[in-house]
Amino acid sequence: MMTVAAARQLRDGEVCFVGIGLPSTAANLARRTHAPGLVLVYESGTIGAKPRALPLSIGDGELAETADTVVSVPEIFNYWLQAGRIDVGFLGAAELDRRGDINTTVIGPYGTPKVRLPGAGGAPEIAASCRRVVVVVRQSPRTFVERVGFRTSTGERVSTVITDLGVLTREAGQDELVLTRLHPGATVDAARAATGWDLRVADDVAVTAPPSAMELDVLRQLEATKGAVA
Repeated sequence: MMTVAAARQLRDGEVCFVGIGLPSTAANLARRTHAPGLVLVYESGTIGAKPRALPLSIGDGELAETADTVVSVPEIFNYWLQAGRIDVGFLGAAELDRRGDINTTVIGPYGTPKVRLPGAGGAPEIAASCRRVVVVVRQSPRTFVERVGFRTSTGERVSTVITDLGVLTREAGQDELVLTRLHPGATVDAARAATGWDLRVADDVAVTAPPSAMELDVLRQLEATKGAVA
């Protein structure tokens, strides 16, 4: 449900900065269903990648072999990302707060953390430079915190957060994410219980449409190709 909901966020003709894992699956699902003109850009420098199989990493040769062009990593960040040429970026989070700020650096004090996480990578640039940012993360009080312990990436451009329970959105000018959609079987009470702050809920919470037969069929085909060239 998270993958399908994420894929539905992408529009035909957009330029998408793709991460490995669920974002890559979602982006490729969108390109093979409702958004055939979606341009996939991976951090390794591949622009317009059309992988026949789900890549295992941003350095997977399948991305370079199927891309319109391959450029250097500095060019991707300096000329494409920071220049505002990317419409939407996907990010994950270890911690996320009501403002959309993201922590992927440490849990606990920076000098003596309980857990040291993988770090920023390209996330700060993605968060700051894409026209809009979609975060995909499982919802729990440990992840959805009142205030992130370390702000790795700003949440100013986070427009949508997709979880295993539903979808939170923020309109332009709003400071806080709002629960606007629930996945089938999820409840407002469950979403509130999985949130470490007093979750705002829209007056008319919608229900996510279940995956269509076509979406499920394409998703299963993609998962079956992971790490192998079709």
